[in-house]
Amino acid sequence: MRHLSRSRSRGLVRAATVLLPVLMLVACKGGEGGGEAQAKAGEKEGPEAVPVEVAKASRRSVSASYTGTAPLEPLAESQVVAKTSGVALNVLVEEGQQIRAGQTLVRLDSARSELQAAQTAAQMRKLEANYARARQMAEQKLLSANDNDQLRYDLENARAANRLANLELSYANVEAPISGVIASRSIKTGNFVQINTPIFRIVDTSRLEATLNVPERELATLKAGLPVQLAVDALPGKVFTGVVDRVAPVVDSGSGTFRVVCAFVGGGVLQPGMFGRIKIDYDQRADALVVPRVALLEDEGDPAVYVVNGDKTKRVPVKLGYVDGSWAEIRAGVKQGDQVVTAGKAALRDGSVVQVIGQPVPKAQVAAAEKSDGTKQQ
Repeated sequence: MRHLSRSRSRGLVRAATVLLPVLMLVACKGGEGGGEAQAKAGEKEGPEAVPVEVAKASRRSVSASYTGTAPLEPLAESQVVAKTSGVALNVLVEEGQQIRAGQTLVRLDSARSELQAAQTAAQMRKLEANYARARQMAEQKLLSANDNDQLRYDLENARAANRLANLELSYANVEAPISGVIASRSIKTGNFVQINTPIFRIVDTSRLEATLNVPERELATLKAGLPVQLAVDALPGKVFTGVVDRVAPVVDSGSGTFRVVCAFVGGGVLQPGMFGRIKIDYDQRADALVVPRVALLEDEGDPAVYVVNGDKTKRVPVKLGYVDGSWAEIRAGVKQGDQVVTAGKAALRDGSVVQVIGQPVPKAQVAAAEKSDGTKQQ
């Protein structure tokens, strides 16, 4: 009996050893078949829809413009210098004060100049009296013509010296050469002022100018009198209007640019030195077909947009017109009402399936999703 039990045990072990590889092979084949089924189910479901934002091509007015940047400069500017030396007895103006041309800004000590003017005046009166007597004597032939001419020349020289002394005396009152506002003052009452030393800076803010260096290709489009819009960094949200004042018709051979000077009304919040962003409109179309500028594909050589048709996209080449701020004019390729993709373009290709954000899911996508869910449940 023991011998039979041992024989039966050995047979069972041998049978298990033979069946184990077979079972493992069957399991592997079953696993492979399950993967293929899942892959086929995934293919039936189709690619996932890409979420995008769209905008419709519409009509609006657009302008052709040139934009540039330049600092604002005053119409006129002057450094006031002392034309004579002396102590400042009285400073009559302060920084920020509006002044007019010819107004006295400071009075210097003029004692020395007054004495020189008085001395030359006395010498001039003496020679005038001598010359008057000499003329009478010359008429009576009591004085030679040479002596008479010498007295006349001496008188003219004395008169010139007196005028020079009076001119030096006038320099004691420092006057404004132009009208404007005192931008800076570098003198105080009691200071000694050296000749030709700058003591005031005056700027005329009644009109401000901005000079643009424009590429020569715009020479035929930019003309004097065109309207100008100005925005400055110091005053965000505000737009100021001006005009093209003058255009230099000569192109600089080194830079390939010409100068365009824009003028703006001063005397308000605009100040010299502010950095301005300038826009010059030189043409306008009142009824142009436009799309948002962000819809343009910038990664391609030719301009194009993605147009949504149903639940798929199509890459459509377009012909651009004017680009005005956030809008781009379309001259060909898109018609009014077409939906162009404005957000999500990076993930799209020609024929991609999309889901427009804010719009209901297409019935085809809903049916495909329901079918996919039913397949998974089975």
